[in-house]
Formats: sequence, structure tokens, C-alpha cells
Amino acid sequence: MPKKTTGGRPELKAVNVGAAAIDIGSKMHMAAVNSACADVPVRSFGTFTQDLHELADWFKACGVTSIAMESTGVYWVPVYEILEQRGFDVILVNARYAKNVPGRKTDVSDAAWLRELHSYGLLRGSFRPNAEIATLRAYLRQRERLVEYAAAHIQHMQKALMEMNLQLHHVVSDIAGATGMRIIRAIVAGERNPDVLATYRDVRCHSSIETIRAALVGNDRHEHVFALTQSLELYDIYQAKMLDCDRKLEVLLAGLNDRGAKPVGRLAKPRIKTKQVNAPTFDVRTALYGVLGVDLTEIHGLGPSLALKLVGECGTDLRAWPSATHFTSWLCLAPGNKISGGKVLSSRTRRSSSRAAALLRLAATTVGRSDTALGAFYRRLASRAGKSKAVTATARKIAVLFYNTLRHGMSYKDPGADHYEQQYRSRVLANLQRRAKTLGFMLQSIPENANPAVS
Repeated sequence: MPKKTTGGRPELKAVNVGAAAIDIGSKMHMAAVNSACADVPVRSFGTFTQDLHELADWFKACGVTSIAMESTGVYWVPVYEILEQRGFDVILVNARYAKNVPGRKTDVSDAAWLRELHSYGLLRGSFRPNAEIATLRAYLRQRERLVEYAAAHIQHMQKALMEMNLQLHHVVSDIAGATGMRIIRAIVAGERNPDVLATYRDVRCHSSIETIRAALVGNDRHEHVFALTQSLELYDIYQAKMLDCDRKLEVLLAGLNDRGAKPVGRLAKPRIKTKQVNAPTFDVRTALYGVLGVDLTEIHGLGPSLALKLVGECGTDLRAWPSATHFTSWLCLAPGNKISGGKVLSSRTRRSSSRAAALLRLAATTVGRSDTALGAFYRRLASRAGKSKAVTATARKIAVLFYNTLRHGMSYKDPGADHYEQQYRSRVLANLQRRAKTLGFMLQSIPENANPAVS
């Protein structure tokens, strides 16, 4: 039997017979199924939990097996979790890849169009880790928000001190450090004598007791002390909540360690022993090594906290990406390939709000100041193409190392900045020799003891 054609072209064949789609909203979800399965193929449902279970029941009655939905805000989360618990295959779709025909923008048409695309297999689901990694990611993101809230109250404390003309931030590097917090807590407790306050100086503080004493002669007013007291109390509350998150993370990583494969060999000594500010209170590096079996901190730029956040965003096995090229493309760190007529129109990287990409860019900025091969690469590219492109290119290199280490168990050893510079010099010299040969010339090195004439 010949295939039906439309305008001289073969009709698309449905590959997802049991496909359905949901247009997510804050107060109403619009669901669409195959018109052959229901008299009313598009129905609206509320957002209450009972409504979501009714939606799942309707999908079961219509023989739905796979569901596509746009990842709108956080409204999709309860829908996704309930439908997944009921046994459906649910995929999240980026709205940019499911745009409707211009001029037909309604909730009903959006749901029907999404279902039609899904039935033809034209939609690609976004990455979502398994349940345990999703839980880890939720704890890490909550902790990150708590760090931001605590940082805001540090600024509030500094403002209150400034209004009292206590120039503490000029004599200590961080008012939330050992010296700063001792002095602030003493002020809140009622101490006003600058001689006594200066004695709370930590031995590691660079400023002398006399300098600190001079900075702590201020103008005491009750309203400013009251503001300082409240900011300190709120700061302590968020610090306590961060400790609660650390306990949850430690227990979760211990559970993943028990179920995972045991690492081979002992963990090497850390390169840097200095504890990072706002880092979790437990030994993250050892906990990650027990879960992954590899040491991600061997990659320069990836500290224990940043490595943990990357694992929370990307998972532990990275099998969702067949190669490092796919992984860097998902992160929007790979060059674009906008080509028409065989001509490259643009190779700019796509804009992305990926948290994993932001973490890798942060690692690239950090490693750019180090005496490593990655640092030498960053500095060479920054001098030629600018810091923005250097950050992106270095972040891509770190992403490839992260992928190969986690997926294939690669052990990274940094060759050093000198080795990279020598390789770069050899590569440039080989290119110059090849170009000179094509033009009929031959390069010749200048002897070390020769003094070339200055023209």
C-alpha cells in the first residue's frame, strides 16, 4: 500500500504511538493525547495533588506510555515526580526546541503541537539525574542559597559598623574571619572599650593591636548596635542551617559509598591543605573518592567543594553523553557550528544558564593564575583573544578532563607550564617551517653567540 503524501512529500510516520504532552502552567495544566484514544483529546487539569493523580489516571485510560512537557520554572517538578512514580516515561523539553507555528499561540494548541512533535520522535529530553543524585543536587543548591543569605548579612554587619564609624573592615581582611567575629560578638555583648576589643586580635592577623585599637574608636548609638545584633543573629542562624545541610550531604554520600564499587588504592595527599571559605564541614574529598573511585581534585582548578557541586549537577557516571564532545556541547562550552552553503557563519558558543558550566568557568578563572599547563594555555589565549574566550576555552578543557576522569577512570597528571610552552613553541616552529617550504624558503636558527646586525 503506497504511503500517503502531502505536497509531494511522504507523510511523517508516528514512532511514539502512546505519546502525550502537557503544557505546564501555574494554576492549570493542559494535557493532550492521541485523538484516536479519547473523544476530547485535550483536557485541562488543576495543579492540586489530587488533580495530578486524576491526570495520571486519564493517561492510563488512554494508553499513554510516554509524556513530554516543557520545563517551565519549577511548576513541572511535582507533575514530573508524580507521573514518574506512576510508571510513565516522562521527558523534559527545552521550550526553544518546541516552538509552535507563529500566530497560533494558545494553551490548547501548544499542548497538541507538543504531543504531535513527541509522537514523531522529534523532541529530545533534557538531562535529569537519577533520584539519589537529584537529592544530592537539591541539598547542594539549598546550601548555596544559605551561603548567599549569610553573605548578605555580613554586608549588613559591615554597614552597621560603618554607621558606628568602626573601621574594622580596613584592618582585617574579612570581618567574618576569626578576628572580626570575635570583635563583633564582643561589641554585641556590650563591650565598648577599644583597648579590650583590640585584644581579640588573632595571632595570624597582619594588623597590629595598636592599629586595630585606633580603628575601633567609634560613635556608639543604640540603633546601630541593634542593627548589628540582628544581623549577627541572622548570620548565625544561616550558619546553623548550613551545618544541617552538611549533615544531610555527609549521610547521603556515605549511603552512595556503601552501594558503590570500592576504590582501588589509597587517596593521595591533597595538593592544597588550606580550607576553602564556606566549604562543608566534613571531608568532602575522601567522601567523593569513596563514591567515585577517582580523585577529581587531581585536575587543577577543581577543589573538593567544586567537584562535589559538579557531581551533583552532572551525576556520577556521565553515560548520558557518549563522548566528551557531547558533554561539552551540552554545557555550551564547545564552538558553534552554524554553517550554510559550506561556509561557517558563526562559531560562537551558545548562551547557557547551566550551573555546571558556570562552575567550570569559575575553575578556569582560578587555574588561570596557576603555574600549570592549563594556566599557561589560559594566559596565552587571553593575551591573543581576550579573557572571555580564554575562560570558555579553558573551561572546555577542564570539562573534558572531568569527563574522562569520571567516565573512563583517567588519572590526570599536570605536565607543568614549561612543558606546555615548549610544546607550543615546537608547534609554532613546525608551522613556520611548513609555510616557508611552500614558498621556497628554508628556516635557519640563529647561533646563540651570534649578534645579528641592527638595520
